[in-house]
Amino acid sequence: MVWGLMWYPYRVLQEAGVSGLSATFITYTIALAFGLMVCGPIWRELRLAGWWGMALMLCSGWTNFGYVLAVLDGEVMRVLLLFYLAPLWTVLFSRWLLGEKLNRYGYAIIALSLCGAFVMLWRPQLGLPLPQSRAEWIGLSAGMGFAMLNVLVRRIQHLSVNFKSAGVWLGTVLLTGSALLYQGSLVSQVQSVAPGAWWLLVLVGLVLCGTSIVVQYGLTHLPANQAIIIFLSELVFAAVSSYFLAGEAMGLREALGAALIVSASLLSGKIHHAESVQETANITSEIKT
Repeated sequence: MVWGLMWYPYRVLQEAGVSGLSATFITYTIALAFGLMVCGPIWRELRLAGWWGMALMLCSGWTNFGYVLAVLDGEVMRVLLLFYLAPLWTVLFSRWLLGEKLNRYGYAIIALSLCGAFVMLWRPQLGLPLPQSRAEWIGLSAGMGFAMLNVLVRRIQHLSVNFKSAGVWLGTVLLTGSALLYQGSLVSQVQSVAPGAWWLLVLVGLVLCGTSIVVQYGLTHLPANQAIIIFLSELVFAAVSSYFLAGEAMGLREALGAALIVSASLLSGKIHHAESVQETANITSEIKT
């Protein structure tokens, strides 16, 4: 629900003169500050994080920053549908990093995801069915980062939920802060924020803090493919909010593409179910033997 509605306060902040880059940096800095006060001594886990912890920060940083940029510049639903090609990438990344074998459901997910993207993006006059705007490309790449993040959270089970949450905040702060420093506008951007915009920045930061902890807990205790299904509720909240708050509505092509992509996400739950059934069958066979 939070992510299905989060695009709106960022657009309000942009209209108030706070760019997407600055708003992301400030809100996640606030989330990090509040989060560290409640997460305890997470620095003790730094020596255990290693390269996987760094990868978690990098993926989460781009996922969060890319999401904000994409929904600010593009149509909310088109961006989020490209973002939710994540089941396709999750199947591939979980095969690579978690050793989860690709069964018939995995191949079906790939086929449905690609067909959904093809239907949604295809324009005869434009040739290949590729994202047509910068925002759509960013949304697609942010979805890849989100899929990798889901898999990495499962991969680093030796780290606590609090550390993973802090890694999400810190990764986003480091990425956006580096971009502002590169532009030479970190201090000036923060100082130029209107006093009336700070209350919304603080509110968004607090919401992100709480949501990140909840999400990391869920991702830690759910299979990566099953988590994607639950995240699909974001599309419902985004569709309703973008219609009423931004006057955006999906056409027939987008609706059909969305149906295929959502079907792929729903089918991704079958991967875990099939593996559980097979594991139960193997255990039963061993007991009989």
